Amino acid sequence: MTGASDGIGRAFARRLAEAGFDLILVARREVALAELAHELRSHHAIDGQVLAADLSDGEQVRRVAKATAGHDVGLLIAAAGYGTSGPFIDGDLEAELSMIDVNCRALAQLTHTFARRFVERGRGGIVLMSSLVAFQGVPRAANYAATKAYVQTLAEGLHAELRSHGVDVLASAPGPVLSGFGQRAAMRITSGQTPDDVAVGSLHALGRRTTVRPGFLAKALETGLKPLPRPGRVLMMGKVMAGMTAR
Repeated sequence: MTGASDGIGRAFARRLAEAGFDLILVARREVALAELAHELRSHHAIDGQVLAADLSDGEQVRRVAKATAGHDVGLLIAAAGYGTSGPFIDGDLEAELSMIDVNCRALAQLTHTFARRFVERGRGGIVLMSSLVAFQGVPRAANYAATKAYVQTLAEGLHAELRSHGVDVLASAPGPVLSGFGQRAAMRITSGQTPDDVAVGSLHALGRRTTVRPGFLAKALETGLKPLPRPGRVLMMGKVMAGMTAR
């Protein structure tokens, strides 16, 4: 599980530990991972292992793949990721490229690795974190939305490719989530779903759906946007994002 030290990834870890799953927790912050692993081992008598890695670094992603090769992993939760906001041309290019590395490149590397392993064993599950912003361009979060469009499209294609091999693939596309994401992305998120809403809804949908919009808010926002033509959705999301990112 990537992105396990905070937010949605941490919620997934707690829910899976409650269900008795052993876990390999991956994120940048080793101290936070170690604290979470200790909590889960103490409360649920599971094996929680820690792999600290910066997924913007391709070599560290390969190290994660190598370190997990000897384990009987049956489920990949790719929850690592972050966003940026504001006009694209005003942003820091290195930060934008690093976000592509984490949200897309590392996700593709790990999904490729574990999908092959799951096909070999004849079963497995993959949850990829999409977003409400994945379904249209989003002014003031253009690059972030583009990375999530990649995740959404990849998940849809892999769902069709891998299901005959016994591997379930799910795109989880939440709306605003009350976590540390907003602060890092410089977005003001004053209302939204909890990370636990997302984790519970996603795990329930795995094996049943191609895409899930977990939680009431995500479903309500999707219902409101769906009747609009794509340019209308772009316009509407631009207005929403302008309110969330006004300095």
